[in-house]
Amino acid sequence: MGRRRSVMSEELKYELAKDLGFYETVQREGWGNIRAKDAGNMVKRAIQLAEQAAAKKS
Repeated sequence: MGRRRSVMSEELKYELAKDLGFYETVQREGWGNIRAKDAGNMVKRAIQLAEQAAAKKS
């Protein structure tokens, strides 16, 4: 089975983890060990950033 292509860049994921306060967990334990709540918050924040970027373009 092939790996899924990531929608978010690694750089963005790390930036979001830093902003949301679980970057140390990712560094220590990897992405597989973050809480579901943190993953959900990361997605919500990424959507907010994308909406803000889209609003600036229009």
